[in-house]
Formats: sequence, structure tokens, C-alpha cells
Amino acid sequence: MRTAKPNPHAPLVAGIDFSAPSPQVARQLIGVTLLIDGVGGRIVETEAYDVGEGACHAFAGRNERNATLFGPPGHAYVYRSYGIHWCINFVCREEGHAAGVLIRALEPTHQLDRMRERRGLDEARLLCAGPGRVGQALGIDRSFDGMRLDAAPFSLLAPPRDRPPPAVVRGPRIGITKAAALPWRFGEKGSRFLSRRFAP
Repeated sequence: MRTAKPNPHAPLVAGIDFSAPSPQVARQLIGVTLLIDGVGGRIVETEAYDVGEGACHAFAGRNERNATLFGPPGHAYVYRSYGIHWCINFVCREEGHAAGVLIRALEPTHQLDRMRERRGLDEARLLCAGPGRVGQALGIDRSFDGMRLDAAPFSLLAPPRDRPPPAVVRGPRIGITKAAALPWRFGEKGSRFLSRRFAP
């Protein structure tokens, strides 16, 4: 794991209590800006996971791969999807419980040139539309697993107070057969940066 350095400019999880249930955190993260070494954007899509349902990586118990998901909260849980893409989750609930929020999509706002270079494309809408794309655009790999979200290289910035909060829609998670009926996918209504549209 990388050694986290204190970052006095990053508010602790943008005022979000990561010890709360993951669906609550997933909803509250919509509109929060996620930066890694200054690169990133507004979170527009998330999915919640909890040890009590079959789609969670911790459902079958703790192992070397998923250990970070068991806490403490407010840390990054990073895993490789299909042996190709690095995906980032934010750990929730009390230590030992195992729950998290997958960051599915961002609206790119900071250092788009860096993201375009990493992704090898120009279209802003596609830079971070999907969890694997988020990982690639932000330069995430396994070394980020276990890092604190309130310390460099992470910055989580709350939405400006002088703007209305984003309208949030919800629906079933994507690509899941176990516990698929849970409406634990959240997104900013009308955002063109979602990985996939929500059903009307």
C-alpha cells in the first residue's frame, strides 16, 4: 500500500459520514468532486454494496483480496475487474462490517488533458463513464488500496453551497445477477456523463 500523507486542504469525506449504510453514502456522494493528485471530476454515478447481499465481494467472507472492504471506513478499496480494469470503492460502515460504494462515473472537470492521455481518447463524455474508465482516467491501481480518503493524493470536495443540490435518481445495479433487484445504483438526473441511462 502507498503511504498516505495528511492533506489539510481536503475536507474529511466532504462532510459525509462513511460509517453510515452504503446506500446512504452512495446517494450523498452524487455531486461531490473526487480528485486524485488534482485529476478528476464530479461524481455522477455510484453503486452501494453490503456484506449481507450476494453481489458484495465480502459476502463469502474475508480474504486477502477484499480485506480492505472490512474497514475502517473512509478508505479506498481497489480491485481489478475481469483481470483488466482497476475499480475504486469507498469503504463504509463500522470496522469489521464490510460495505462500500463503487464509483461508477464522473463528470470530468479537472485536468482533462491528463485523463485524455491516459484514456487515449478526446471525447469528454467517455473519459469516466464506467468504473473501469474512472480507474484508468484517474491513474488508479492496486497501490491505492487501503489509502485514506482524507489524505493526499485524494481530495473530496463538497458541492458549492450556493448551488442547489443535484437531483438524484436510483435504480438496480448494472451487470449483477445476485441481489439484482436492490435499487442501489444512484445517479445525477439528466447527466450526460453516466455510464448508462436510468430507466424512466
